[in-house]
Amino acid sequence: MSSSTPQRRVAVYSGTFDPITLGHEDVIRRAAGLFDELVVAVAVAHHKKTLFSLDERLRMVADALSDCAVVRVLPFEGLIMDFCRQQGACAVVRGIRNVADFDYEAQMAAMNRKLLPTVETVFLLPQAQLQCISSTLVREIAKLGGRVSEMVSPAVEERLLAATAPVQR
Repeated sequence: MSSSTPQRRVAVYSGTFDPITLGHEDVIRRAAGLFDELVVAVAVAHHKKTLFSLDERLRMVADALSDCAVVRVLPFEGLIMDFCRQQGACAVVRGIRNVADFDYEAQMAAMNRKLLPTVETVFLLPQAQLQCISSTLVREIAKLGGRVSEMVSPAVEERLLAATAPVQR
């Protein structure tokens, strides 16, 4: 009989989080209950024009999840499977809001399995009332002066309002 310690189950949940939404938070909190450690990987996202800088996005994610002891927030760039290897992850968590998300994510999961077969992809659906929320829509609604209080945490809403406020002349 072996007395080896069981290996910690580490998962990675990646995204741009520009900004982090309540849908993201829901998926992260539920995934945190499934693994010993959940690394939230905030993409550098050189290919995207983000509203918030990498440091701001890292801070927003860390603040939103400060009560989750098993969550670590780290920046990443490059292939997510390389990042998973570096973190010793056994799984990638992906949030699925609809069929279009599933089609895209299923293709990504198949490609990721080719790149690193030891890492499983786990799909989680956010709560029904959060499934329509996307960072893109939240940014657009905020820019147009709409209310986003039911889509993001109060701290994120405050930062969004400051970032999208019209310039006073």
